[in-house]
Amino acid sequence: MAWLRRRRTVPAPQADAGRLAIIAGAGALPVMLAEANPDAYCLAFEGNDCDLPEASLTRYRYEKLGSVFTSLRAEGVTRIVMAGGIARPKLDMTQLDLTVMSLAPRIVKAMGTGRDDALLRLVISVFEDQGFAVVGAHDLLPHLTAPSGVLVGTALSKYGRADAERGRAILGALAPLDVTQGCVVAGGLCLGIETVQGTDAMLRFVADTPDRLRRGKGVLCKLPKAGQDLRVDMPAIGPETVRSAAAAGLEGIVIASGKVLLIERDVLIALADDLGVKIVAVEM
Repeated sequence: MAWLRRRRTVPAPQADAGRLAIIAGAGALPVMLAEANPDAYCLAFEGNDCDLPEASLTRYRYEKLGSVFTSLRAEGVTRIVMAGGIARPKLDMTQLDLTVMSLAPRIVKAMGTGRDDALLRLVISVFEDQGFAVVGAHDLLPHLTAPSGVLVGTALSKYGRADAERGRAILGALAPLDVTQGCVVAGGLCLGIETVQGTDAMLRFVADTPDRLRRGKGVLCKLPKAGQDLRVDMPAIGPETVRSAAAAGLEGIVIASGKVLLIERDVLIALADDLGVKIVAVEM
């Protein structure tokens, strides 16, 4: 693992490759994408929270996916980006259109695995089969990832580096189970594993861990799973992650260079600096 000092990069401009559609969920990322791509066609599925103004959205039902494809073509869309928290679909089997009916065996199989990566791969393949290019938020907003090195503060202490190595090993071992993108390690002990409740819930749990069970400050490791398709499921940290890490008494946060989104990057960096939370990006 390379523990490098900070270096500056300038994001390369993105070429215009056709109109973009943003399939929006909850959180700040869809808002940032919409601001950077004002001509984008914004849509969301019924039952999903979204921080974009409703007036800027077109809502669809999961059961009527055929109408989504028809509308995208009519709007001149060639590229799709999925961003924000999107809930697993709950299908009303009496409302399926012909498109979704034809996909039903694949949907049932993917959902039956209980694995998010199987469902996300299916979503990607469905849009690609319809002739749309699926791009990642990091392709459109490359400045939201970090190059290798120290992003905030100084290099991790030798204890922090050891904990980061241990965290990376834990996440690597769990990757085949599609369980987690994050964990906290302190003094070689795993204090928390991120599950469906999310990173902030894990950090609150760590903050409540009594001192007698801790062997040092510890680090949060936030890394993609092996084989994860980063176009639709890239790990992310934001200002609230930094606040929660500080409240948990952690030395720092370790992320994968180029493979973790920094939501509200400028705010995140300033907050981490104020709270004394180191952020280090490492090669994977």
